[in-house]
Amino acid sequence: MPGIAGIIGGNPREQNGAEVRAMIDSMVHEPFYTFGTYAEERLGLWAGWTSFKGTSAEHMPVWNEAKDICLIFSGEHFGDGSGGDGRMREGMSAHWLRLYEKEGPRTFERLNGWFCGVLADLRENRVIVFNDRYGMNRIYFHQNDHGFYFASEAKALLRVLPGTRKFDYQSLGEYFSFGCALQNRTLYSRVSLLPGGSAWAFSPGREVRRETYFDKGVWENQSQLSGAEYYEKLRSTWARILPRYFGGQEPVGLSLTGGLDSRMILACAPHSAGTLPCYTFGGMYRDCADVLVSRRVAKLCQQPHETIPLDRQFLSEFPALAERAVYLTDGTLDVTGSTDLYVHRRVRQIAPVRVTGLYGGEVLRGLVAFKPMSQSLGHLTPELAKSIQAARQTYADELNGNPQSFIAFKQAPWHIYSRLCIERTQVTIRTPYFDNELVALSYQAPPESLSYQPALRLIAESNPSLKGVGTDRAVGVRGLARARHSLQQFTYKAEYAYDYGMPQWLARLDGVFAPLHIERLFLGRHKYYHFRLWYRDHFHDYLKNVLLDPESLQRPYVRAGAVEKMVQAHITGQGNYALELHRLLTAELLQRKLIEQVPQQREEAGGEPRPCLSPVSTTV
Repeated sequence: MPGIAGIIGGNPREQNGAEVRAMIDSMVHEPFYTFGTYAEERLGLWAGWTSFKGTSAEHMPVWNEAKDICLIFSGEHFGDGSGGDGRMREGMSAHWLRLYEKEGPRTFERLNGWFCGVLADLRENRVIVFNDRYGMNRIYFHQNDHGFYFASEAKALLRVLPGTRKFDYQSLGEYFSFGCALQNRTLYSRVSLLPGGSAWAFSPGREVRRETYFDKGVWENQSQLSGAEYYEKLRSTWARILPRYFGGQEPVGLSLTGGLDSRMILACAPHSAGTLPCYTFGGMYRDCADVLVSRRVAKLCQQPHETIPLDRQFLSEFPALAERAVYLTDGTLDVTGSTDLYVHRRVRQIAPVRVTGLYGGEVLRGLVAFKPMSQSLGHLTPELAKSIQAARQTYADELNGNPQSFIAFKQAPWHIYSRLCIERTQVTIRTPYFDNELVALSYQAPPESLSYQPALRLIAESNPSLKGVGTDRAVGVRGLARARHSLQQFTYKAEYAYDYGMPQWLARLDGVFAPLHIERLFLGRHKYYHFRLWYRDHFHDYLKNVLLDPESLQRPYVRAGAVEKMVQAHITGQGNYALELHRLLTAELLQRKLIEQVPQQREEAGGEPRPCLSPVSTTV
């Protein structure tokens, strides 16, 4: 995905230059990427960037008028002076650099969005590596006697630092439990994440100044509003910030679901009828509730809508997609990221910018979206099982404190980031729900406003035609229509019970009746992917080839005999171990693709490999 990489240190220039080129080369994933490198030897800086072609980021770096401050910026900024364009455009960059000349690192607090960057300040003889206040544009880093290595993707560090190519067991235990590492750790030894809101300053011959430019206590200490005050401020804030996310020269599309958060965007979107393409992800069994509701909502708003199906072609492409997804995300997302990669290749054909209502529930309703996974541990070694148990206490400790701060500054960069990561390899992702103004306001919400009611009211007032249109779970309907809510709740729970939630005894019974295809009664009503069934009926050979390979069974964190029994039980319909298989399969693919460094070639749109590129360097 678009990002940055670099080295700050005293290695010979030839070595640093070659290593940065290798780091950037590992981050160029598609033919529509562009890239470049820059060196400032006086400050010991070698850096590079990747971006989508046709965006302003390909014109990096940007200089101030005096040519003594240089900026490499990746991501988007939404705020005053943006002209409705989230990109850090050339004119806007020059304006921001003028502010930096006057205010120094305090200027970073003016930025609103998900971003990261590096700034070379020749006046102050320093380099500043920075990121957004949430840490959603990740910067992985490693520091040793030779220098400070940083990159938007862990694979860039692993490419040039062999000593980092092994799992960190504490993080691996957290990953098996939650699907992510906690506390700014990563899966890899001696590789950490830059905390959100960082502006770390490096000067030759001096210690690193690890400073932050934003204090979340500013938001935590705001006074609570009444319900009426909160709604009025929500309404005015939403009207002010939403147009920022539809600006720019690139075509924008809106991904619709059956919920309220994307509907709240559509109801207020600054688009005339027929000008905003909308789309919804669907499955291969039937039109799911998301598709049915979204199609109706788009029609009422007079906007075009199409369904992007996860069709049966996905089943044949799964092995390549799974390996690609794990590699692209550095393992932050498991093999289910294959579904996201598949549908987002189609999304890019509709519009290279995706506006989404994701994370609205987290910000406006205080939704905690991850917790320890219930799983069997018999297939893992005692050492890893111990790490998994310890992860539960770490999670409990992190939950203490302000709940909104947990969501914005912990859940978002540790957990939410994972799926965002695979999506951003294909398109630019924008969500107004992480606008600084809106997140700040969420801290002032009274408890009764952390519900669906403010969104329902705002939607009805903004577009009366949507009043009374229920969600995929029948939220927002009254009277006799409330009976639909009970039915929708039943089908939602039934689908989960038939898929990931199926108990072992029922999985055995379902295996007996597999030829009857009972899944047609349950699956596809709410979800568009169903790995329990697919592992059993479609991916069984791939599972055996990967997980039962002799080298796989020798990994130091698994018990070979138990893994063999688990795989055989699932693929023969004698058990349900889908969640455990997700983790095992992902860890093994990481072992092969990143830790053991099996070459990963970039692909053209049709899937054919193409040779590696040599970035063009710009050295000053």
